Amino acid sequence: MVAEGYEGVLVYFGCAGWLKRVYKKVEHEMIEMVKMTKSVGRDPRRIIHSIKVASAITLASFFYYFKPLYDSFGASAIWAIITVIVVFEFSVGATIGKGLNRMIATILGGALGFGTHYLANLCGDKGLPLILGALVFVVAAIATFMRFFPSMKARYDYGLLIFILTFSMVAVSSYRDDEVLKLASDRFLTIVIGSFIAVSICIFVCPIWIGNDLHDQLVNNVENLATFLQEFGAQYFRSSQGVEQVNKASMHKYKTILTSKQSEESMANLARWEPGPRKFGFRHPWKQYLNISSSARECAYRVRVLDVYLKNNDQIQIESQFKEEFLRMCKESAKALKEVAMAIKKMAPPALASAHIERAKATTENLSSLLANHRFEGLEMIPTATLVSLLIDLLCCIEKVADCTRELGCVANLRRGESLGAVVPAADQDLINV
Repeated sequence: MVAEGYEGVLVYFGCAGWLKRVYKKVEHEMIEMVKMTKSVGRDPRRIIHSIKVASAITLASFFYYFKPLYDSFGASAIWAIITVIVVFEFSVGATIGKGLNRMIATILGGALGFGTHYLANLCGDKGLPLILGALVFVVAAIATFMRFFPSMKARYDYGLLIFILTFSMVAVSSYRDDEVLKLASDRFLTIVIGSFIAVSICIFVCPIWIGNDLHDQLVNNVENLATFLQEFGAQYFRSSQGVEQVNKASMHKYKTILTSKQSEESMANLARWEPGPRKFGFRHPWKQYLNISSSARECAYRVRVLDVYLKNNDQIQIESQFKEEFLRMCKESAKALKEVAMAIKKMAPPALASAHIERAKATTENLSSLLANHRFEGLEMIPTATLVSLLIDLLCCIEKVADCTRELGCVANLRRGESLGAVVPAADQDLINV
C-alpha cells in the first residue's frame, strides 16, 4: 500500500511538472507571437494591404452570391476569386504586372490553343492526338525555354507560366470537350474581371508605390554612407571620446547596402509597371536608379575594406598632421554624399557635391605631398600609405556616385520638360548623351 501511494505521488508530481512545462512553453510562444504581431504591425501599410485583399476577395465572391452573375459564368466564376488572390500584391507595380501578365497570357494561350486544335483537326481523327501532342510539346518547350532569358525572367516569368497553363488546358481538353470555347471565354472574362477588381482597389485605395520605396531606399543608402564617413573620421582621426561613444552605433548602417542588389533590381522591375507619380508616366528613369545603386554599392565595399583595415590594425600610429588631413577628407567626402542624397531626393543635379569632391581631392594631394616629404622609420610608412590609397579609391567611387546622380537629375529635367511641352536646350541634351 505504501509503495502504491508512493508511486501515485510520483505520477502526480510528474504530471504536474509536465503540465507546468507545457504551460510555460505555450506562454512563451504566445508572448513571441504577440511580439511578432507588434513588429509586423509597425508598418500600417501591411494592415491596410490585408484589409484591401479581403475587400477584393469579398467583392469577387459576389459572382457566387448573386444568381444572375453565377448563371452567366457558372463554375468559371471561381476564376475571378482565384485571380484576385493570385494577382493582388503589396505594391501597385507588382499587382499591375501580375494582372496584365495573367490577362495577356490567358488570351494568347487560349487563342494559340484553339489554333492548334484547328490545325490538328485538318489531319483527321487518327492524326488528331499525334498532332496535338507534338504541337503541345513544341510550344511548351519553347515557352519554358524563354523563361530562362534574363529579360523575360525579370518581368514576364509569371505571364509565360500562365501562357503554358492556358495553352495546355485549351489544346488538350479540346480533344474530348466540345464546349471548350465557351469554357475558355468564360474563364478569360472572369480573369479580366478579377484582375480589374484587384488593380482598381490596389491603385485607388491607399496605393503603395514601390517606386517610392526604391527612391527612399536609395536616398537612405547614400545618407548611411555619408554618416559612416563622418563618424569614421571622428572615431579614428579625432581624440574626442565623447563623439565616438555617441555616434558609434550609427556607423554600421551602410552594411545593408552590400546585400541590397537583388531587392533593388526586383523593386525597379516592379516599379516599371507603375504610372510614375512624378509626372513621368511610364518613362521614369529607373535604370539610372540602378546605376546609382551600383555605384553606391561599390562605394560601400570600399568603406567596408577601410573599416575592416583599421579595426584589424588598431595599433597603427598616425602622425597628427596626417590625422588632420584624413579627418578633413572624411568630412568633405561625407558632405559630398549628403549633397548627392539631397539631389536624389529632389531629382536634381547635385550642385554642391562637386565643390566638396574638389576639396577632398586637394586633401589627397596634400597627403601625397606629406608622404613624400615626411621621414618615416623602417616600415612605418606602409600603414599610412595604405590609408591614403584606400581613401583615394573611396573618393573615386564617391565621384562616380555624384556623376550618376548628376545624369539622373539631367534626365529628370529633360523628361519633366517634355511632359510639360518645354523646349530643352541643346547643351542639356549633349550633357545627357555624354
